[in-house]
Amino acid sequence: MTIVAWLVHLYTALGLVCAAGMAVLIVNGGGASFRAAFLLMMVATAIDATDGWLARKARVKQVLPGFDGSALDNLIDFQTYVAMPLLLLWRAQLLPDATAWLLLLPLLAAAYGFSQVHAKTDDGFFLGFPSYWNIVAYYLFVLHPAAWVSVAVIVSCSVLTFVPTTYLYATRGGPFAKLINTGSAAWFMSLGLVLYGPERYRHPIALVSLAYPVVYLSLSAVVTFTRYRGRRQPCL
Repeated sequence: MTIVAWLVHLYTALGLVCAAGMAVLIVNGGGASFRAAFLLMMVATAIDATDGWLARKARVKQVLPGFDGSALDNLIDFQTYVAMPLLLLWRAQLLPDATAWLLLLPLLAAAYGFSQVHAKTDDGFFLGFPSYWNIVAYYLFVLHPAAWVSVAVIVSCSVLTFVPTTYLYATRGGPFAKLINTGSAAWFMSLGLVLYGPERYRHPIALVSLAYPVVYLSLSAVVTFTRYRGRRQPCL
């Protein structure tokens, strides 16, 4: 069982290998390198979505109580969800030079979010925008909207990190988990098609794929409203 537990931690650590690969590709620059970096972000996300289940099955906390898998996971997540995506946004010059400093906002906001004791609630939700900067970077890269749109998205998501609203944590179960987890498979396929499919179809597919994060945010808003209304309900 000890070997299995260490293998699970090694599996988690592969996310850090992905982050190293992203850094090299981003520094190299160019469209092909950036697309490969996003592909590694997808791989890192897949690892992050599955290593918790493996860790629970292998009972890593009981078998290896002296090793904190959560600390390793957070270290890797900050690299793959925050630092590398923001570095890519800067390296790809997706913001005008005069506004590039705004990328410091999500960096600092994510540091705050990751440091919050209650960033993940006891009943299985994220509290505040869950630092999905890899997704933000992906859509800004493939859709290349007007500069003011990119700035608005970056500032808004940074601010939402500090707003105590709930976001679905589908890999931990909870409401809509089956819908979100099932939809993620089709969504992941669409991301790959946008990166490596026929060029003339990339933009339309990217626009259609936006439906998934929109549904995720909408359902998260429903949960937030429901929880708030429940707290406001007078006791009889």
